Amino acid sequence: MINELSKQIHKNNKAKGFYDSEKNIGEMLALVHSEVSEALECDRNDKECGYSIDVVNGWTSDDDFKDSFKENVKDTFEDELADIMIRVMDLAAFKGVNLEKHIKAKMRYNSLRPHKHGKKY
Repeated sequence: MINELSKQIHKNNKAKGFYDSEKNIGEMLALVHSEVSEALECDRNDKECGYSIDVVNGWTSDDDFKDSFKENVKDTFEDELADIMIRVMDLAAFKGVNLEKHIKAKMRYNSLRPHKHGKKY
């Protein structure tokens, strides 16, 4: 599922013009970092969604969805977390990384590590 979402994200980003010029991996990673910073600011300012969104059944039209999203979800902590994942998944698809396989491998590895991975924090 993760790899399929990554492909869909990448396809949409290409269609929206984000790949019209050559990509720079450093820039792509910096943009992930910028989304993390935005999520931090949302948390610091208690900007949480608190709204139950249903992207499939919740609105009768794209305009209704767009208006509701802007009013209730845009620029919240949850929205910024989604942006982080979208940027990471787009990068993975661009680089041909099987993200799902690597996440599962890392989860298994982490399960075998000591408490706090042997670190203070």
